Amino acid sequence: MQNQLLVLFLLLGFTSIFAQGKDRIISNDSLKSETIDPLRPAKAAFYSAVLPGLGQIYNKKYWKLPLVYGAIGTSAYFYIDNQKNYNLYRNEYKNRLEGKKSDSEFLARLSESQLITAQKGYQRNRDLSALFMVGFYVLNIIDANVDAALSQFNVNENLTFKPALNKNEITSENNFGLALNYTF
Repeated sequence: MQNQLLVLFLLLGFTSIFAQGKDRIISNDSLKSETIDPLRPAKAAFYSAVLPGLGQIYNKKYWKLPLVYGAIGTSAYFYIDNQKNYNLYRNEYKNRLEGKKSDSEFLARLSESQLITAQKGYQRNRDLSALFMVGFYVLNIIDANVDAALSQFNVNENLTFKPALNKNEITSENNFGLALNYTF
């Protein structure tokens, strides 16, 4: 069992070493010349607040645009559709209260309580759609802000998290664990 764990940790350690690739290694000189723009997350959030998706374009994450517009657009579609159906049932109910005859055969077959129930259902769905639309809009702003902040995150070899194997000198057994190394 211990040999299997040893092999597993060694494989994980080697795969993390080989996964780094030659083009991902950053020298210390290049880190000093790289400037960090502290306003980048704020700019991305502002752009997304002005026009949804503009912050994702600023961050060069073009693949997120269909997600942003799909989520907001779908919510807007359901808002409009539920508002239209709500108005339809509400107008039918108002016409019945005024004693007018119904234009639709389908609506004429419904009772007043069914019309009220349908109105409440469409009103609830309309309000939920509006809430989702606002939620996706805010999520778009947060995504642009977080993505811009993480794009400047320092990922170099000075901070590593990899498996560790220590030999216990008293019992001559191997101890497995994880090591967090930070060099400055």
